[in-house]
Amino acid sequence: MLRIIECWKLNGKIKRCQKCPVLVKNRTHTVQGEGPRRAKVMLIGQAPGAEEDAKGKPFVGRSGKFLDSIFELYGINRKRLFITSALKCYPPANRAPNYQEIKNCRNYLIKQIKVIDPKIVVLMGESAFESVGKNEVLKNRTVIKTVHPASAMRFPSTRKKIMKD
Repeated sequence: MLRIIECWKLNGKIKRCQKCPVLVKNRTHTVQGEGPRRAKVMLIGQAPGAEEDAKGKPFVGRSGKFLDSIFELYGINRKRLFITSALKCYPPANRAPNYQEIKNCRNYLIKQIKVIDPKIVVLMGESAFESVGKNEVLKNRTVIKTVHPASAMRFPSTRKKIMKD
């Protein structure tokens, strides 16, 4: 019960966040993440895209559909994973997050990892890795650093990496 309350409070803080004026001005929804509050695996991407911003859900656009196809191929049930991003707001024109935006969202992400307490954390792309780096919260967890699904969709060499990972 405590975990549910912690998640609810954290989601409220994320929804009310005003730390990045440009992102706040351009967002439709914050995208906190979704999945079971006791997920054994947490996937962390870069930032919400336009479709994620419109729906308030992570990985529902093209790269999310690609990720779903990987899950299907390997028999992974998406509903058993907690999926989120380093940023909780859509960067204008789907640009890469800047350092300050990653820094502003870092505490939310660290708190999510603590509350969900996954055994495995999958960092998809450089922004995800930058967001947590070698933080103490990753201690005693299996950390997998891989490419972002959007990159894997575009480049066959990175597709091989994400499939292997």
